Amino acid sequence: MATFGAAAVATNQNPNKSIEVRCWEISRSGTGVASVPKASISHDHPVLCSTWKDDGTTVFSGGCDKQVKMWPLLSGGQPVTVAMHDAPIKEVAWIPEMNLLATGSWDKTLKYWDTRQPNPVHTQQLPDRCYALTVRYPLMVVGTADRNLVVFNLQNPQTEFKRINSPLKYQTRCVAAFPDQQGFLVGSIEGRVGVHHLDDSQQSKNFTFKCHRDGSEIYSVNSLNFHPIHHTFATAGSDGAFNFWDKDSKQRLKAMSRCGQPIPCSTFNNDGSIFAYSVCYDWSKGAENHNPATAKTYIYLHLPQETEVKGKPRAGTSGRK
Repeated sequence: MATFGAAAVATNQNPNKSIEVRCWEISRSGTGVASVPKASISHDHPVLCSTWKDDGTTVFSGGCDKQVKMWPLLSGGQPVTVAMHDAPIKEVAWIPEMNLLATGSWDKTLKYWDTRQPNPVHTQQLPDRCYALTVRYPLMVVGTADRNLVVFNLQNPQTEFKRINSPLKYQTRCVAAFPDQQGFLVGSIEGRVGVHHLDDSQQSKNFTFKCHRDGSEIYSVNSLNFHPIHHTFATAGSDGAFNFWDKDSKQRLKAMSRCGQPIPCSTFNNDGSIFAYSVCYDWSKGAENHNPATAKTYIYLHLPQETEVKGKPRAGTSGRK
């Protein structure tokens, strides 16, 4: 029996009711998987982000109510507000090496919080609204509006390490730091992913590739997740598909069948044995294409086979470069 390492954000279709964050316990028996709802809390407005504390005792969630709630799940305590912004909070990350919470908002600020104190430890101005954030200590990358990518070395968090324009021509939707902290992935609304190395001497290894497309139809890349063991990665998109990739050999390892609705978010559990993804309407085609009768919200669990997520040399080569 194990608790799956992600907080599931569920949207209530009734605007008069609050938005919930729910936690589920996942049990495995061979190839079978069972889920049991364990607990939930409510926000007054839509939830845009959530994360676990590294010890698994606490969940943080934030969104359009402009605050982050800390939910002491293990102790059964009531959620308390530990962070505030002047606009909706789009991203939240717990940084165990600093014992701090980082929050990125549409108010164009990044804030660091000691959850025992009411005021932020530091407020960092961003060039525009925060759209995406990723942390692999000491690397943090923040993607903002206007295609800015702001890189921080968290050993000196009050100073930007580097600011670059996205290698992708359209709006940033998601970012993911390399497991070795030497670079990051960036995904855009235009069905494309960029692979970017931070070291100037490694720039020749940078590249972009197309994905989540169907003929002339182009879909957003909504989520990027590195496998915790093999360091390959998954993409999930508004076409309702997720794929596994190996950036080192520049090839797709597995293409999965499309769902009937977009995939707004996804994640691996701590050992990569489970890949969870949500399926629901993402409003990318506007309210006129929203059908409440069919736009149900689901969370699916995929059990990756090793052949799907383990890197391999490209055919015709003697080894990985």
